[in-house]
Amino acid sequence: MLVLDEEQTRAALPWPELIAAIADMFDSDCVMPVRHHHEMEVPNEESATLLLMPAWVPGRYAGVKTVSVFPGNMRPGLPAIFGTYLLSSGATGEMLAAIDGGELTARRTAAASALAARYLARADAEEMLVCGTGRLSLNLMLAHGTIRPIKKYQVWGRNGQAAEKIAAEARALGLNAEAVANAEAAARKADIISCATLSNEPLISGEWLKPGAHLDLVGAFKPSMRESDDAAIRRASVYVDTRAGAISEAGDIVQPLKSGVLRESDIRAELAELVSGAHGGRSDQTEITLFKSVGAALEDLAGAILAYETVTGRK
Repeated sequence: MLVLDEEQTRAALPWPELIAAIADMFDSDCVMPVRHHHEMEVPNEESATLLLMPAWVPGRYAGVKTVSVFPGNMRPGLPAIFGTYLLSSGATGEMLAAIDGGELTARRTAAASALAARYLARADAEEMLVCGTGRLSLNLMLAHGTIRPIKKYQVWGRNGQAAEKIAAEARALGLNAEAVANAEAAARKADIISCATLSNEPLISGEWLKPGAHLDLVGAFKPSMRESDDAAIRRASVYVDTRAGAISEAGDIVQPLKSGVLRESDIRAELAELVSGAHGGRSDQTEITLFKSVGAALEDLAGAILAYETVTGRK
């Protein structure tokens, strides 16, 4: 059985190929049950979450990702997310690979957002704001830079030192990046705003979004969490990675649905419809778009297959 650690997983998932693999999987006959979502008590800490995400392409590959999210890990400086992906043959059940789940999750999440931005962000988008200072932040910058001509990146976080650390890492990779203290000022100028946090309260106000802006929401994965406010939902054309996941798990969608600010029929399309061409995405240069991602198991499967085939040379 192939075993890929974090560094090997990263090397096996280059951005252009990963974005393409996820697009192909959304347009395939992949079977993807709604993920299992369990809350776990942690004594003297915030509750943790255990996620189980299965998916398979009949006769080819099958896989499941186990992920644990421990919000309290941020205080001692540990990653909030740990996980492993188990890939097996869809023809025999033979176990093929164990892949670092944290790196796979970070890269496929950023790649899915970039894929959505291909249809929803302006083609001339040059300025990006990232809210959040976890491992996703740098990945989101790199992924979006693959599909849009981003010239300037700004990073905002509640911890200014953490934001500067991410910006410094981005600069080391050749990106024009800086940490910012004022999220509103940065958001008002940004062409793309990407939020990757565990926030329970809105971070981005719809009033800040300029005409043509694209708001990408990839954090806040529980109904109680939220990164955007009602004004953003009202002003934007709303898209999701999957309707089933978004309307049941994503606070940025669940809460507006419950209050009546948003109706299910207001969701313009899910990512599979954008990829297939069933929906054309952005309609004009001034449209404000919002993409809410909760994560889809087929994205993990696409990444796991790409990593396995890249390393082994098998198809």
